[in-house]
Amino acid sequence: MREEGKITVFLLDDHEVVRRGVHEMLSGEDDIEVVGEAGTAAEALARIPAVRPDVAVLDVRLPDGSGVEVCREIRSADESVKCLMLTSFADDEALFDAIMAGASGYVLKAIRGNELLSAVREVAAGKSLLDPVATGRVLERLRDGGRDKGDAKLASLTEQERKILDLIGEGLTNRVIGERLHLAEKTIKNYVSSLLSKLGMERRSQAAAYVARIQARRD
Repeated sequence: MREEGKITVFLLDDHEVVRRGVHEMLSGEDDIEVVGEAGTAAEALARIPAVRPDVAVLDVRLPDGSGVEVCREIRSADESVKCLMLTSFADDEALFDAIMAGASGYVLKAIRGNELLSAVREVAAGKSLLDPVATGRVLERLRDGGRDKGDAKLASLTEQERKILDLIGEGLTNRVIGERLHLAEKTIKNYVSSLLSKLGMERRSQAAAYVARIQARRD
């Protein structure tokens, strides 16, 4: 039974020691309750919808994917869940991926305990913790970056791959894309692997960012 008035939190981190430490720290607060945790993206995607936390604290780098992907899928299904990205690395691409996925905040693991507690409370209250200077820099890169090279790569995609790329840009999962195009989820997965390879990308979030960049140039 969750207690009324408490901020409910779900933790995703593949390092058990880190997860336990954050769990203990959050649980020691009168206004915060940890309602679940996971060590992989797959576990998180299975458990978060069941507990519907106010805030999901998500590690960016995971053995079976990315916390950014988890954020995108969870937020596309339930926008009431706020996502706070937790990472060891500060870089524009990870920040950009987090922004595109709908994350409310992005903090480094080097953050002090009291600052993390403040971050959880602020995100739960609906505030954004994304640094405006860094965000501005990322959005500037989105407007200006990779026009010529990107256009040539885009031309290498088949018509079906272009359709799937656009749907990735809408934040849809492979399952939903399959339903939309009347294809098996495994078939969509193969198409996604192919188009990522052609675009020189490793992650689905990069493809979503790429679609947003194309749309920004058209607008």
